[in-house]
Amino acid sequence: MDQGYPRLLGDIGGTNARWAWQESAAAPLQDISVIPCQASASLYDSAVNYLATTGHGRPQCVGIGIATAVTGDVVRMTNNSWTFSIAQFKQSLGVHRCLVINDFTALAMSLPALTQSDLRPVGAGVAIKGEPIALLGPGTGLGVSGLILTGKDQYFALSGEGGHATVAAADDQEAALLSLLRARFGHVSAERVLSGPGLVDLYRAVCELDGQVARSLSPADVTDAAMTGTDQECVKTAHLFTSFLGNVAGNLTLTLGARGGLYIGGGIVPLLGDAFNAALFRQRFEEKGRFKDYLSTIPTWIIRASTPALVGASRALDVLPAE
Repeated sequence: MDQGYPRLLGDIGGTNARWAWQESAAAPLQDISVIPCQASASLYDSAVNYLATTGHGRPQCVGIGIATAVTGDVVRMTNNSWTFSIAQFKQSLGVHRCLVINDFTALAMSLPALTQSDLRPVGAGVAIKGEPIALLGPGTGLGVSGLILTGKDQYFALSGEGGHATVAAADDQEAALLSLLRARFGHVSAERVLSGPGLVDLYRAVCELDGQVARSLSPADVTDAAMTGTDQECVKTAHLFTSFLGNVAGNLTLTLGARGGLYIGGGIVPLLGDAFNAALFRQRFEEKGRFKDYLSTIPTWIIRASTPALVGASRALDVLPAE
């Protein structure tokens, strides 16, 4: 048996743990499962429960993308209570290798494998082969990454926490909203407005500015009301969310020089449906003064593939050096 297979692959977010099994290098991912994180006391319990439920034995390797910074052996999740030692997790599972990377690093690793059917274009532009690629995605948090070509068809995925960079306003209304959020939270990061919890925070700030009483809504409630147009404060929230996302995406693209394009992952944008204003997104994406023409040539896409980060976790095992 190839030492690298079979593989247990994980995409661990603040809300759900996605697991998959890969039997060999030529085999597709199988038994993809989505398990709420709160259903398990730890990452190890979630992995063991998955293996038991699917009837798989012990894998040779484990590749995991996880929604937090991975800076050493001990991993603490940002939007989840799980904390674990990579070495202990590897020992407890009894595997040959265990690779744990940021979830958006894993998602970035999947981008070269995506097809046109996996993507929804937003606006015009043509990707330049070999140039850097940018990635961001609002979900339970805001993930940010990118790809840089390091050799023939070999990309290096950036690992960072750009979602926690300070967010900026594009107009007076956004400045007023950010002022309210600063009064409440102190620092207002991009994740504070571009995430599931960020949707709720934006909605409450919109209601306060409009002199309305905010209802007790979940992120799903906000997106549903925005799509159906049944709550004008939620419609305004979706509009502002789209505007902030375009602004942050343009900043990221400029920072990386990402003429290979920008990809939008995460679960929030697909849920917004038509409430995601593509024209407004591109307007804010391109509105960077003297670099408007530069950005207007860069394509942007929404990722429609269901579990690309699992593919990226497997690709990371192939290209990243063993620990």
